Amino acid sequence: MTDVTTELRTADGKSLKAALAASQVRAKRRAFFLVAPLLLFVLVTFVVPIGQMLKQSIYNDGFSSTAPALDKWFKAHPLGSPIDESAYAALASDLKLMKADRTQGQAGTRINYDVAGTRSLFTSTARKIDKLEPPWKEAILGADAGWSDANLWRAMRSASSPYTIDFYLAAMDHTRDKDNNIVPVNPNRAIYGKLFGRTAMLSIIITVLCMILAFPIAHLLATLPLAKSNLLMIFVLLPFWTSLLVRTTSWMVLLQQQGVLNDVLVWLGIINNDGRLEMMYNKTGTIIAMTHILLPFMVLPLYSVMRTIPPSYVRAARSLGATSWTAFRKIYLPQTLPGIGAGSLLVFILSVGYYITPALVGGADGQLISNMIAFHMQKSLNWSLAAALASLLLGGVVILYWLYDRLVGIDNMKLG
Repeated sequence: MTDVTTELRTADGKSLKAALAASQVRAKRRAFFLVAPLLLFVLVTFVVPIGQMLKQSIYNDGFSSTAPALDKWFKAHPLGSPIDESAYAALASDLKLMKADRTQGQAGTRINYDVAGTRSLFTSTARKIDKLEPPWKEAILGADAGWSDANLWRAMRSASSPYTIDFYLAAMDHTRDKDNNIVPVNPNRAIYGKLFGRTAMLSIIITVLCMILAFPIAHLLATLPLAKSNLLMIFVLLPFWTSLLVRTTSWMVLLQQQGVLNDVLVWLGIINNDGRLEMMYNKTGTIIAMTHILLPFMVLPLYSVMRTIPPSYVRAARSLGATSWTAFRKIYLPQTLPGIGAGSLLVFILSVGYYITPALVGGADGQLISNMIAFHMQKSLNWSLAAALASLLLGGVVILYWLYDRLVGIDNMKLG
């Protein structure tokens, strides 16, 4: 009888464990189906576009897909081989194919990214190619002597493969010489390094200004009674209810030389009418407008941290003989560091990627790297270079995020 009872208990225990395991599986399945739409949304709108951007930064088949004969010649002849008759014969074959497919402009544009002026070289020679006859080297050079440029052939060799790091080199103000060595570009054309530096500098200035302005605001909100702090919080959140374009154009009205601020300064006699301040279309306008726009992103993390700090800590320090400054520096300020770190990281990351405000109020001196990315996407149509610039910017943000995690700890981030 005892053995039978033991077996029944064992069987009941196993069935209970099986039922519990099945219940856990069903719960996990339900949880997965609940978050599946969010995962799909993140995949479609975030992961896939970033993956496409990273691929575009190293992939461009604008030339390789239109020049199969030259691709074969480059594979059969290593770097440094003389550009002989067979090379020009392959070029003639590809130019005929380009003319038939109307892709000479596409091929020329791809090479033009490396060697300026080559798009017209491709289009003009393709128009004449049906009239040319062997020997091809003499005929093509007779049509346009520009084909003798060794750097042009180096660029075509590099572009014969759709995968290349040349766009990253261009994004870092470097290029390749005729011997395929990586060299800095002409100092007059080195613009991207300056733009990255200006973007970092302005972002740091904006972050520091936001922190200086936001700290007393957040402290006031955290120490006031809840009813009053909630009322004042409306003014902090009010910019979120106003269009970014409206806020930016409002600063344009305020900051221009004939604007409201200059008129007030002239009326007060602080400046004369001929000495109106230039606060638009320069770094000053960018800093002022972006500091105002990004200020709430610093206030909210600071407020969320300060609200949890008991006022009794500072009172206890002062009762033990500490001065107000010592109590603030050693007791209060260290407890606000998670909010300072989170707000600074958030404002800095938003600053480096801002586009509309620098475009409208920055002028030539206040443009950021995001404006150059937009230029290559919309005007020059060099999407691979735009993707390389965006990838470098993304890499910088990821490194900053990693440093924050190592120094402060991402678990300590409080965003509100």
